[in-house]
Amino acid sequence: MEVMNSSLQQLKLSGIHQQKFRKCGKLPCQQVNACLSNRFRASPFLKEGSQRDLSANIASDRNGHMVKPLKQLLGMKRKYPEKMYCSIEASTYSENFQGISVNTAEEKLGVLLLNLGGPETLDDVQPFLFNLFADPDIIRLPRLFRFLQKPLAQLISAFRAPKSKEAYASIGGGSPLRKITDEQAHALEKAIERKGLSANVYVAMRYWHPFTEEAIHQIKSDDITKLVVLPLYPQFSISTSGSSIRVLQNIFREDPYFTRVAISIIESWYHREGYIRSMADLIETELESFDNPEEVMIFFSAHGVPLSYVEEAGDPYRDQMEECIILIMDELKSRGVLNNHTLAYQSRVGPVQWLKPYTDEVIVELGRTGVKSLLTVPISFVSEHIETLEEIDMEYKHLALESGILNWGRVPALGCTSSFISDLADAVIEAIPPASAISIAGTNSNLDDKYPLKYIINLFFGSILTFFMVFSPRLASFFRSGLF
Repeated sequence: MEVMNSSLQQLKLSGIHQQKFRKCGKLPCQQVNACLSNRFRASPFLKEGSQRDLSANIASDRNGHMVKPLKQLLGMKRKYPEKMYCSIEASTYSENFQGISVNTAEEKLGVLLLNLGGPETLDDVQPFLFNLFADPDIIRLPRLFRFLQKPLAQLISAFRAPKSKEAYASIGGGSPLRKITDEQAHALEKAIERKGLSANVYVAMRYWHPFTEEAIHQIKSDDITKLVVLPLYPQFSISTSGSSIRVLQNIFREDPYFTRVAISIIESWYHREGYIRSMADLIETELESFDNPEEVMIFFSAHGVPLSYVEEAGDPYRDQMEECIILIMDELKSRGVLNNHTLAYQSRVGPVQWLKPYTDEVIVELGRTGVKSLLTVPISFVSEHIETLEEIDMEYKHLALESGILNWGRVPALGCTSSFISDLADAVIEAIPPASAISIAGTNSNLDDKYPLKYIINLFFGSILTFFMVFSPRLASFFRSGLF
């Protein structure tokens, strides 16, 4: 599929991937040090009198990896809420960069945080779901039937809205995601400032306010000249970071303003030591709340994606998730935490195969095999939202207790944890693009072109399905009760 291959092949610009995904931007560690040191000697964003030792920072990285800039971007003006979901603390792992003094110039640095978005009121639920299912990275239709994307999204959102409204009502009548992301943006801005740089941090949501277009408008109003795009998804997936980046690509191609903006994208950051340590800190803290911490099963629950994304479109999500968990467990073992652990995938929808094993099935199996204490870790999420507050805290907790698990715990999302925010600030600083951006052209090969027989089959059955969904009330009722 065009958008998937574009996301995966064009946008592997930063992050340290597993060996089989390390195709772009590889440089020996010494070259990375020299390159970044030269970059920051001339950086106009370092405040006067501030200094930084880049060699020490790069040498501490797991693998030397140069971030390449891309001619793309996204952003949004923040409105920091009065009610704070997380506080801005002093950085636990903060580094004081030393060694280089640079004057501030006319360049203006922006940081764009990408996130999913969520309905803020119950009235927002159905239009939010429509935006979600109208995304071709979420529901993949054969090319001939892409004109049905929006009608199908309208149908699904209407069917799902009543149940989704109940879920959002149970957590207070709306998603807290925007408030939390605004707080993270504010915390990141302060963390970057403490490290001697000045930057405006913007928020852009994929499916609800503030939308990408709103963010772009604010970035242009602020006359940003360099931009670092930072998805708030540790692992890359077509359906999350990839979808947001695809929207940005379209905007940048059409808006001449961005021909003069240097942009880099941090595609994934699940491997960063600060993130790994922060996750290990939270897990270790929650384990101490159990009477017998050594007996607790650590249960990583990740958001699922359709299996076809991984096996046909080459989505690296599963591999990055598995590597991420290995890194976290290695960190815990280095602290003497030797608990058993497992991974499962939640939030599947519809009749297609998703990544397995499924969270609900694994919980039942763990109870059947005698596990009595379970600590759930929402590994895909850095903010609390419907899938942590309702799906995990209510549905899965209830299922666990019904299945014979006696002691239940859940690790909170990272939110504004100081060590986490500080590491994100380091990631942003390392990714600041040079004076001129590099536009990377990629092939727009379509998955249907690679598998013509599969395309014909999808076309045939898609036609039949669409016909019956439109003209058969009974089948529509089945979809409402069974799939959506």
